[in-house]
Amino acid sequence: MRNEMMFRPVVNTDILEFMRFGQKPLTGILKEIQDDARKRNVPVIPHETVAFLQFYLRSLQAKNILEVGTAIGFSASLMATTLPKAHVTTIERYDMMAKEANETFAKVGITERVTLLEGQAADLLPTLPKESFDFIFMDSAKAKYVEFLPYCLELLTANGVLMIDDVFQAGTILKPIEEIPHKNHSIHRNLNKLFQTVHEDPKLASCMLPLGDGVLLVQKV
Repeated sequence: MRNEMMFRPVVNTDILEFMRFGQKPLTGILKEIQDDARKRNVPVIPHETVAFLQFYLRSLQAKNILEVGTAIGFSASLMATTLPKAHVTTIERYDMMAKEANETFAKVGITERVTLLEGQAADLLPTLPKESFDFIFMDSAKAKYVEFLPYCLELLTANGVLMIDDVFQAGTILKPIEEIPHKNHSIHRNLNKLFQTVHEDPKLASCMLPLGDGVLLVQKV
């Protein structure tokens, strides 16, 4: 399950170490889940993204959160515990991951505030009520981001924010596609299409952050 992109920093290595290990650590059950994920090389969000999510969500005070890509349920648990009054809906396509995520939610004690939808995001996103989420965290198949984008924008409330994770491909996103391994061509092509779509749309505001493997924030103007 090791994600090679997580171990190729997009910022100076000593700054990355400071951002990742110098900020306030998690405690309790979330710390246990984070440590276990590191030991098993499960690609959960790195700690600099954890710290940002906690800070930003408290500022945003989202009430209804959507996550695309549950994995073991770490980030959904982080968001739900950061905002105790919020409800998190999360989508996962793999049965094995969904099972572990439900176990995680039970350990954290947030089962009643998390709805896990099993299936393909392309099938499930169109079924969700429009303009119903204050915050959407997309951390799924990178080649599918640009396909999911229109659905997510329809689901956002007027002042809602879409956060898209892992968009820099370990700093290779601007390289010519000829220099990219063939297995990553679809990801490379579609992430660049995502940037073009977001940055050229006058109805969208956006911001890029060098957290983890890159974060893109999008909001409807």
